[in-house]
Amino acid sequence: MTSPAPSSPSPASPARTLVASDLDRTLIYSAASLDLSMPDAEAPRLLCVEVYGHKPLSYLTETAAALLTEVAASTVFVPTTTRTREQYRRIHLPGPASRYAICANGGHILVDGVSDPDWQRRVADRIAAECAPLTEIRAHLATTADPAWLLKERVAEDLFAYLVVERSLLPEEWVRELAAWAGPRGWTVSLQGRKIYVVPAPLTKSAAMHEVARRTGATRTLAAGDSLLDADLLLAADLGWRPGHGELADEGWRAPHVVALAERGGAAGEEILRRFLAAAAV
Repeated sequence: MTSPAPSSPSPASPARTLVASDLDRTLIYSAASLDLSMPDAEAPRLLCVEVYGHKPLSYLTETAAALLTEVAASTVFVPTTTRTREQYRRIHLPGPASRYAICANGGHILVDGVSDPDWQRRVADRIAAECAPLTEIRAHLATTADPAWLLKERVAEDLFAYLVVERSLLPEEWVRELAAWAGPRGWTVSLQGRKIYVVPAPLTKSAAMHEVARRTGATRTLAAGDSLLDADLLLAADLGWRPGHGELADEGWRAPHVVALAERGGAAGEEILRRFLAAAAV
């Protein structure tokens, strides 16, 4: 099966601007991460966009929902996430459905909801050629992680591993030692909240973004993200934004073409969408 040919922009199409945005804690937020610091009577109305275990899990403000609808209608909007396909399909964003989505940190490109097999093979071949096998990584995690702080060990899409930990008990030196061990084996380590991700170095959101840009004929790329796993995506885009919270903010991470926003929580999601719209209109 061959990859879909790039679509031709119609004469009425406003631009071939591609927007690749991380989701969790960039556009959508749990109740805890919304950072609703204002008085309760002044809090924004919320739209639930994800239910898990029969309970609401992720939200947008109604203002962000209206902005996202505009972004999706005026650009090639590509949700770009480390989530697995199953986890991504729980999310129901407002606005026109995106033809393309990037899941598993770039391991899957969804085209109309279906993972593209050509891209899967390309990713698998590169990981096999450049990285130690996932079984070796998992074995190391199993023998070095301490049950005193380890809550869960998971594998995502047979592509990468992550641990759910009790952050207050996690020794910082353990994460540094894991990164030093994994690096020569072709794997990267990222600590995000209560999760430690161990991901093959070739598995990147940026590579998948470039492929979607090629297929759609996009000539300009905009991106946003809050975590270290989003850094390559932000660096690869023509313009990028990061919120005032998250790993990148905590590390003071910056790049010349990436705007470090002051806004945090749901307010940052709104501001990122405003910036997308303004940049796409230029």
